[in-house]
Amino acid sequence: MITDKQGNVLSGSTIAAAEIYGEAVEAFNIYRGDPVGMLDRAIEAAPEFAMAHVLKAHLFGLATEPDATKEAKAIVANVKTLPLSDREASHVAALDLLLAGQWTEAAEALDRHNAIYPHDIVALQSGHLMDFYRASARNLRDRIARVLPKWSADMPGYSILLGMQSFGLEESGDYGRAEEAGRRAVDLQPLDCWAHHAVAHVMEMQGRAEDGIGWMIAREPHWSGDDNFFKVHNWWHRSLYHLDLGQVDEVFALYDGPIRQDRSTVALDMIDASALLWRLHVSGHDVGDRWNELAATWDSHADGRTYPFNDWHAVMAYLGAGRHSEVDRIADAYRRNADASDVAEWGRRTAVPLVEGFAAFWRGDYQTAADRLHGARFIANSFGGSHAQRDIIDWTLTEAAVRGGLAGLAEALANERLALKPHSPVNKNFLTRAGASASPGRKAA
Repeated sequence: MITDKQGNVLSGSTIAAAEIYGEAVEAFNIYRGDPVGMLDRAIEAAPEFAMAHVLKAHLFGLATEPDATKEAKAIVANVKTLPLSDREASHVAALDLLLAGQWTEAAEALDRHNAIYPHDIVALQSGHLMDFYRASARNLRDRIARVLPKWSADMPGYSILLGMQSFGLEESGDYGRAEEAGRRAVDLQPLDCWAHHAVAHVMEMQGRAEDGIGWMIAREPHWSGDDNFFKVHNWWHRSLYHLDLGQVDEVFALYDGPIRQDRSTVALDMIDASALLWRLHVSGHDVGDRWNELAATWDSHADGRTYPFNDWHAVMAYLGAGRHSEVDRIADAYRRNADASDVAEWGRRTAVPLVEGFAAFWRGDYQTAADRLHGARFIANSFGGSHAQRDIIDWTLTEAAVRGGLAGLAEALANERLALKPHSPVNKNFLTRAGASASPGRKAA
């Protein structure tokens, strides 16, 4: 009986294929190397190796890209023709839900899966990413809490669970424990990009920009290699620290350098590029023609149906490039989508007002921007990454209130931001400008 490194039986495998599969799982765990290529080698060695196909389907399904989703569906269709154990069939059932746009049901299916198979690290990590993509802070934290007592420090992959625990604690606002878990994880596995970025999130949320820059610089050799899937995202985190400190030249240098120099077509990298250019624009800086290249790259991804968070970031680039017909196309697609899937609901309820709000901000209609964004910013258990990523909504809303002379709202929002990050120069500037935009009568009072 052939098993993986955590003791789970691998149907259809050979000893050699299982070894390659283990390397692919570890590459997935730390977001380095080419796990898809490794899985292809394992499948070539053992064509009926079910978990090799299953993990490949997870990788493509979690990419949130139209072509990758199509590929994942084809893989799952093939897997269903293979002999499957109950554990492997449970994976396939979760993948069916994911690929139908039912992210919540898929994540919950893996919750139940890991209650039975607590040592299935592929299910844990895939479920953790589903929680991330649907912005479920509670399950980012609790998915790992439910199984961690079943693990011991000497089990392969234990440090990976600590890294996921760190991010879940951070998204739940438990910053002290999050940083402790993240630092322990990278002590055990220095190449764990997810754990490193969890600590970066803690410092971002606490407004510790100088600490964050130091953390990134000290560990740069561990996260900036060419084979690192998370390198652009970690450069993006460093750029946020510089932006908060008003070090705009450094931000542009990072954008033109490691963030965008390779013209990546990976959705995660393009999201970071859009978000950074938008923050620079909202902060009053001219980003030149950088929008055009990015908008053109978004064309192969922004379909108005696969994943609204991506399409909303494509809208930022389309607005910057003056391609307003593409903005309308995406908004109309989500307005018309009457499916019962999570994706359709996220699009109607949240993506549409976000697109409308950002478009209004771009054309200088700050009242409409504020009206649309004020409600849309309350994303919970819906699409949309991390708190740090979604902060772009509140940042744009606050700037709209300031520019639009909505003094009461601007001051209230500035105070809200300062309560979370009291030392942030950006937030202090919001409050100063909010006061300056108040009416003469209110100033006198």
